[in-house]
Amino acid sequence: MRIVIAGGHGQIALRLERLLAARGDEAAGIIRRAEQGDDLRAAGAEPIVLDLESASVEEVAERLRGADAAVFAAGAGPGSGADRKATVDKGAAILFADAAVRAGVRRHVVVSSMGADAGRQGDEVFDAYLRAKGEADDHVRGLRDLDWTILRPGALTNDAGTGLVRLEAHTGRGPIPRDDVAAVLAELVDTPATTGLTLELVGGSTPVSVAVKSVAGN
Repeated sequence: MRIVIAGGHGQIALRLERLLAARGDEAAGIIRRAEQGDDLRAAGAEPIVLDLESASVEEVAERLRGADAAVFAAGAGPGSGADRKATVDKGAAILFADAAVRAGVRRHVVVSSMGADAGRQGDEVFDAYLRAKGEADDHVRGLRDLDWTILRPGALTNDAGTGLVRLEAHTGRGPIPRDDVAAVLAELVDTPATTGLTLELVGGSTPVSVAVKSVAGN
């Protein structure tokens, strides 16, 4: 499979790229700065330099054509203000999904956030973040030409992955290593039977592959 990942230099994306390359898939990551390319190549992925905050739908679609799946793993990141939550966590996510439709790439996996809600109240940056994520998720859910799955991890950590998770429609809050998020994404990309599901993810006691098969109905 060829999988194109938005936010290709992010912590989860780099882990995902390594997993995909190790199993023989062709991973490509969209990055904003050319100097990030060496890190992607070291992970076994092809760097694609494109700024999702300024690119057109057609420019993104051009990079997606020929892919078997797309993963949105971009984010404005900690320290960014409400404006960039709107342009990246919402705007880029919507742009990427629309471009996937235009490019004919049906399989679409989104890294969202637990608590994402378009109706979230509050004036703090974190409120703006959860609203942006919720609005983007709602947009993706409305695209009939995508076989989408939305993943909402709990509190992300850099602890070593355990390979054991809890993956359900509603898990309750909890931590999850980025290693395990990437492992779940790698399984989800390859499991179209999870299409139409919005899933929460925290650490648990179920092996990743078993957890994904369970929510897929297998």
